[in-house]
Amino acid sequence: MNVHISLEKIIALQRNPENIRNLCILAHVDHEKEYLVNLIDSPGHVDFSSEVSTAVRLCDGAIVVVDAVEGVCPQTQVVLRQAWLENIRPVLVINKIDRLIIELKLTSQEAYAHLQKILEQVNAVTGTLFTSKVLEERAEKDSEEKESDLSGDQVYDWSAGLEEADDSNLYFSPDQGNVVFASAIDGWGFSIQQFAQIYSQRMGIRAEVLLKTLWGDFYLNAKAKKIMKGAQAKGKKPLFVQLVLDNIWSLYDAVVTRRDKEKVEKVVTSLGVKVMARDTRHSDPKVLLSAICSQWLPVSQAVLSMVCEKLPSPLDMAAERVEKLMSVGARRFDSLPEETQELKKAFLQCSSQENAPVIIFVSKMFAVDTKALPQPLTQEEIAQRRELARQRHADRMAADQSAVVFLDVSARMESLTVKEPKPEEDEQQKETFIAFARVYSGVVKRGQRVFVLGPKYDPAQGLSMLPEGCTATDSVPEVPHLSCCTMGNLYLLMGRELEELEEVPCGNVLGIGGLEEYVLKSATLSTSPACPPFTPLNFEATPIVRVAIEPKHPSEMPKLVRGMRLLNQADPCAEVLIQETGEHVLVTAGEVHLQRCLDDLRDRSVFAKIEISASKPIIPFRETVIRPPKVDMVNEEMGKQQKVAIIHQVKEESSQARTSDTLQVDPSGLVTLTTPNRLATVSIRAIPLPEEVTRLLDGSLELIRTLEQVNMSLREGRSLDISTRTLEAIEGLKAKLEGLLQGRKWRNAVDRIWAFGPRRYGPNLLLNNVDSYQRPSVWQCLFKGNKPSKPAPQAALRDFDNSIISGFQLATLSGPMCEEPLMGVCFSVERWDIQASTPLQQQDSVEEDSISHESSEDSRAEGGSEMDEQGEGPAAGPNQAKRRPEAGPADCYGPVSGQLIAATKEACRQAFQAQPQRLMAAMYTCDIMATAEVLGRVYGVLGKREGRVLHEEMKEGTDMFIIKAVLPVAESFGFADEIRKRTSGLASPQLVFSHWEVISSDPYWVPTTEEEYLHFGEKADSANQEKIVEHAEKHANTQAVETTNMDKRSSYGRYWVVSGLHTCCCSMEVWEQQDGRTGGRTNMEDG
Repeated sequence: MNVHISLEKIIALQRNPENIRNLCILAHVDHEKEYLVNLIDSPGHVDFSSEVSTAVRLCDGAIVVVDAVEGVCPQTQVVLRQAWLENIRPVLVINKIDRLIIELKLTSQEAYAHLQKILEQVNAVTGTLFTSKVLEERAEKDSEEKESDLSGDQVYDWSAGLEEADDSNLYFSPDQGNVVFASAIDGWGFSIQQFAQIYSQRMGIRAEVLLKTLWGDFYLNAKAKKIMKGAQAKGKKPLFVQLVLDNIWSLYDAVVTRRDKEKVEKVVTSLGVKVMARDTRHSDPKVLLSAICSQWLPVSQAVLSMVCEKLPSPLDMAAERVEKLMSVGARRFDSLPEETQELKKAFLQCSSQENAPVIIFVSKMFAVDTKALPQPLTQEEIAQRRELARQRHADRMAADQSAVVFLDVSARMESLTVKEPKPEEDEQQKETFIAFARVYSGVVKRGQRVFVLGPKYDPAQGLSMLPEGCTATDSVPEVPHLSCCTMGNLYLLMGRELEELEEVPCGNVLGIGGLEEYVLKSATLSTSPACPPFTPLNFEATPIVRVAIEPKHPSEMPKLVRGMRLLNQADPCAEVLIQETGEHVLVTAGEVHLQRCLDDLRDRSVFAKIEISASKPIIPFRETVIRPPKVDMVNEEMGKQQKVAIIHQVKEESSQARTSDTLQVDPSGLVTLTTPNRLATVSIRAIPLPEEVTRLLDGSLELIRTLEQVNMSLREGRSLDISTRTLEAIEGLKAKLEGLLQGRKWRNAVDRIWAFGPRRYGPNLLLNNVDSYQRPSVWQCLFKGNKPSKPAPQAALRDFDNSIISGFQLATLSGPMCEEPLMGVCFSVERWDIQASTPLQQQDSVEEDSISHESSEDSRAEGGSEMDEQGEGPAAGPNQAKRRPEAGPADCYGPVSGQLIAATKEACRQAFQAQPQRLMAAMYTCDIMATAEVLGRVYGVLGKREGRVLHEEMKEGTDMFIIKAVLPVAESFGFADEIRKRTSGLASPQLVFSHWEVISSDPYWVPTTEEEYLHFGEKADSANQEKIVEHAEKHANTQAVETTNMDKRSSYGRYWVVSGLHTCCCSMEVWEQQDGRTGGRTNMEDG
């Protein structure tokens, strides 16, 4: 029964963490216990999965709601995975069971079989997650045993881990009490326990027995009055159908289907419920049904009982979850400082004592109107306001008695002058930010000083730099990624209402004011500098859709800038960028998310509340190079001689066009570039990575980022204890790369990886193919006690090592085609000279370099052409370049360094342009559930938008089909609305960013053969009109002929053209190459 509880009662409940359930609803259930339930709702659309991530971090449990008709959807799997990653315990509510009765018209027996299948589907997802975790732990344990015992043969038994692991409380089962069957729209819901209690009194059978047999293959033997097993084999009704579902089905039959008043009266009498006369006379039978069911099986009681009994309290937090929260990146928990490891006890004890360290995690910031905040007044403020009110009343009375008009006018003028500055004050103070947080340890008080721990804060470094016993109230020296702040007002979150609090004990969810200057999106707060920052939130959605925004009235630009800054802070998945052109760009997760953000800027006074203009969505692309194509634009196979001739013709033209005194491009694609001061020369070749390698690198970005952080620590001389799991993941990545990069051309390529890019963790490689230059390996963290001996690198080259890497990072961040990042490209550095700065030495070195360069070209001419033909990898032949290590180390930050960065970047761009170039389009994975009647319409919409169906399957037990397809992001806008309109709402898609896909058409292609001229015209910018007329003369129906010609051209499909920030979808005929830039004529169509 829901009751109204005062604020004082809630504060008292907050001090008992055992009865707190963080899932703001106060419930009084039939246990003579009062529970404080913090229920955090989150949207179900895939675009807002970031909101789910911010919610699960603060919770100890989760309620997973599944549709009884649709079953497990893709978003259900995402939610279960997010709950699993955060180590929180879920319970299950199977909702909309009324649809099985009214819409699908299933019998109670069929509905039971359908519900069994849904439970199996949910448990299959959970079981997959559990199995992968057990196998990882088993592999980690076996690797540790292997390190400790190197002698003898190792026999691995992977099944042993699964057999030993405890999964008794893992799966959803009604007899365990973690499943509720419900129809929220009709107000009813129940668990097995409720019916077990009811029938134990009526049948005289113990409730424990009924609890075990109500769900499963059991039936009631009426003659023997016993519960027996084998209902399915003997053709008997299962106990769940006979005692539970049959009663619900008969109630719906009497109330909704037949509207039998006599039977309804009998049911009401037997159930002992009271129904109002107006409900029985209502024309809608659902009103009467809801009145009966809400008293017989209230859904609120069933769900709240399950939450209080089955979900853990803050005191029951698992030690594994604590270690996972405190272990950031590659750090092992046992490698953290002792003071940090001691904080684990504070987490597990959930202590509210005065000496307990305060630990808080802020998962998100949300904006509220200042008027919505509670405004408590002191006695002095109340007295002042009372005096002001009396004074105003006296003035008003005096004004009424006065007969002089000008006094009245002057009073009005005075009131106007007083009220003038108020709008400006309101303008500045109309919005405020509240931090959505949870207290994991200690007691938070208003005005308390705490440390704000940045995501890169290292507690070991902080403890070494801070004096012993230092607190946030002391004068704190400057420590990287550490700052101090004062806690503002504390709020109890009651739906839309906020109640102000003086202090909040541990285990509670709260709102904190005054942190907008210190916290951007999420943060860790603590009174102890030994506390590490929590691990970052796991976001399923990827921000991919961009729009440029500007105000309709230029004078309102400051409001837009402030509004976008606030939106960036309030939305965990939105990003705000300011381009070099000055445009303000908003990046969102999808079309629905984008519309929500634009509506916030337009309509909510908390943000901008101004009229804005948004560009068409800007779709990101990637640039790549491919192996020489095997078919031409009319899908005819090219002969080997023709293919080689075309490749050499293109490369000779490009090399002739770009050869200068500092830049040389040979026919094999090797680009040699000298810095303007003639002190450095680099030779770089671009090679396409195999598709599997690109996919592996793109899926391992977080691991590569961790690898770079470890290498940075090693370069700085700092020791870093890496967890065994992280080391295994890095070793596994290296092994996979070695397995995929096979062949003579890729020999030892993995060991010669210089860097990843862009941003040092992207899907592009920089290879060190320079002879006699040895540098520390990117895999050096894998070499433990048996580290390979480091050869002494040449001083000059070693000093400028970062310059080469920086140039590579810049080149991969912005490609030459349309300034988009590169993907799947390997740049091989095959020559690198650093020369002395004196004129004589410079002249000699230039002569020697020219000789070595010529010999290098001669020796590589044959092998280079073979590599270009096969596209397999970097040449493995020796490099003939000579290097002079006379340059001083002080020059690494001087002019030579800057010129070397620019030269490397330009060399990479020129090497990229010397290969066949392609664009890569962003692709969505599209999951659609539809009935057989609208299946053809779904396929029609997908085909119209360049979608590609991967597979379809019929959902077992239903007439629904599950379609899995891929769809270009550029074609996704309006896709959901169109598919709903075409199918009358019977199909709805879920779009999730999946991967990048190469567009097969060559953007620089021009017609060369007679057939291509015949089909595409001289410029390839439109269909050949003469050909169409010729066909029209031969055939009566001109329209049919044009359609045939369009079918012939469908092989190269639609193109996406990117120009600066704005992208449009068009039918591309040709991009002409003009000085390395895209140009020429295009036939533009509205996308």
